Amino acid sequence: MISAQREAEVLRLYHAEKWPVGTIARQLAIHHNTVRRVLAQAGVVELRIARPSMADPFAAFIVQTLTQYPTLRASRLFEMIRARGYPGRPDHFRAIVARLRPRKAAEAYLRLRTLPGEQAQVDWGHFGKLTIGKAQRPLLAFVMVLSWSRQIFLRFFPSATMASFLRGHVDAFEAFGGTPRVLLYDNLKSAVLEREGDAIRFHPKLLELAAHYHFAPRPVAPARGNEKGRVERAIRYVRDAFFAARPFRDLDDLNEQAAAWTSGLAADRCWPEDRTRTVRDAFAEEHALLLALPGDPFPADERIDVEIGKTPYARFDLNDYSLPATFVRRTLTVVASTTEVRILDGLDVVATHVRSYDRAQQLEHPEHVRALVERKRAAREHRSLDRLHHAVPRAQELLRIVADRGGNVGRTVWSLTQLLDSHHEKALDAAIAEAIARDSPHIGAVRQALDRARQLTGEPPPLGLHLPEDPRLDAIRARPHALSTYDQLRKTNTDDDDHDT
Repeated sequence: MISAQREAEVLRLYHAEKWPVGTIARQLAIHHNTVRRVLAQAGVVELRIARPSMADPFAAFIVQTLTQYPTLRASRLFEMIRARGYPGRPDHFRAIVARLRPRKAAEAYLRLRTLPGEQAQVDWGHFGKLTIGKAQRPLLAFVMVLSWSRQIFLRFFPSATMASFLRGHVDAFEAFGGTPRVLLYDNLKSAVLEREGDAIRFHPKLLELAAHYHFAPRPVAPARGNEKGRVERAIRYVRDAFFAARPFRDLDDLNEQAAAWTSGLAADRCWPEDRTRTVRDAFAEEHALLLALPGDPFPADERIDVEIGKTPYARFDLNDYSLPATFVRRTLTVVASTTEVRILDGLDVVATHVRSYDRAQQLEHPEHVRALVERKRAAREHRSLDRLHHAVPRAQELLRIVADRGGNVGRTVWSLTQLLDSHHEKALDAAIAEAIARDSPHIGAVRQALDRARQLTGEPPPLGLHLPEDPRLDAIRARPHALSTYDQLRKTNTDDDDHDT
């Protein structure tokens, strides 16, 4: 743009001094197209003598081909006329094609008007990335705008899954306090699975939602973005007036600010149909004409079946959630809202967690871990009792006496197992019998009896054997043999040697 004074100077030089366009542009240091624009606005038609071009003999062929194929590329058209003898270069030829290509007639659009409570428009808006811990998720805005009053509902989600799409609808209807009769969608996969002309296959979940709230889903025609211009403008308005340069702590804080903005500043803007009224005034009038909400909201939670492995955790949305150890090696159901994750066995809830949008996290309840530890400890005690029962029969009587006197049975079992690892079964059984006979049914008396018997026989003290904590080793029972068998083997070998001699 140039000033009015400069435009007057251009006209004076052209009419009074008869300067050509190029001279005016060069002397006034402005572009020659700016000079031509000023002259055209003043009604001056510049006479330009067209110079002959190498493409002139081919102009009729170019126009005929472009009339039949309006979108044919200049590169393909260049190959066609080069085969017919065109000697020019492709870069200059593109400008020739641009000048000769038929212009598409400008299309006029009717301004679409709706009745109050009749229609709302729905779409997603992409607002970059959201970093949560080690995860980077897309930040998407679900936007629904009432077509008549222009009231906006805005809710941000970390994904555009079908569960988020349904949750956006449910929250929008609750915020509006009613449902419009028609919802207009772009041809997104959450709404339209397949389309062939007028034949449309809607997403089954969207049809369930529509049946619950009694609205009619309706997609816009392909390549007809003007039919949902209200929601497109609403997303642009959200991007410029709300999201730009806005700080927020997390997703919950962002959604709280969005709710305050839509019910405050966005509702107080001028209503496009009547600049003397606000969107809030129009919405107050439209609210009474919305369809009433059903008695219960639509179940919009995400629901999937998960296979539980040998560890008591359910994998869902990049994270592991703990559950009772009794549910391993089974198929359970995870039902997740935007804030909570529930793990179900049929209709029974076996675990509940706060939902995490991080990744590679292990979310545990202390009681789940504690129950697993106690179960493992009980299993170890059961294996030890079984081993003592088979190897040392008197151990059962000792444990019964310890339990009757209020002693620590678990500690006694562990101590007897340690003694069984370092002493012979018969020696331990005899030591237990001696401790019971002396009315000293405790582990110290058993150790004294073992030491006394070892000293009488002159055997060396036992050496402890430390094995890794592997449950497979607990099931192995090694029964020691009497050393007298080695004396018999030695005697047999000596007799064989004498016989050979």
